[in-house]
Amino acid sequence: MPLTLYTYFRSSAAYRVRIALHLKGVEAEQRFVHLVRGGGEQNSADYARINPNRTVPALDLGDGSAAIMQSLAIIEYLDETMPAPPLLPGDAAMRARIRAAAQIIACDIHPVNNARVGAYLRERFGRSQDDVIAWMQHWMRGGLEAFQAVLPPGSPYCFGEAVTLADLLLVPQMYNARRWGMPAEGLERLAAIEEACLKLDAFARARPENQPDAE
Repeated sequence: MPLTLYTYFRSSAAYRVRIALHLKGVEAEQRFVHLVRGGGEQNSADYARINPNRTVPALDLGDGSAAIMQSLAIIEYLDETMPAPPLLPGDAAMRARIRAAAQIIACDIHPVNNARVGAYLRERFGRSQDDVIAWMQHWMRGGLEAFQAVLPPGSPYCFGEAVTLADLLLVPQMYNARRWGMPAEGLERLAAIEEACLKLDAFARARPENQPDAE
């Protein structure tokens, strides 16, 4: 069945899913949802019928069922239905550690570090753009320090010699950190993992600047 990915080039959540699709060798039609133009295309009634949460990504399975929302749910669906290469390898404890690291980014950093939060800070509370930048940097920095602290030492990727779910979360978050000008000192391990990942074709193809809707 043909898959359709609703995506936006700068969305770190959509970036994660693009990496997973490329790693799995899966082609998906891309439909672009611009999160800024015209007040945000995600807020249209048409898109709300696809994703009531009005966010990207969403993955339409092409079978007439509801689209899958939330990047981690999409990635785990892909991993369960297309198990090679595995993104959650090892025993139950190892898989839990990988998930926990990924959730530091998906559950702790990302919910307070996205465009709609910044817009709300400006519009509802009258905060300046400098305030918004300081907010973004604060939550990114703390989360990334915690992420780095839970990684085992001495491996090229987050949890060993092969890419896992944690790497799919880390690379887009490092992209976001640079966008917001977050100082990278002390996060050299994460920078080295990002560099190793971006040498892989799946990661390179998924980069924001390589997307058809990139501006």
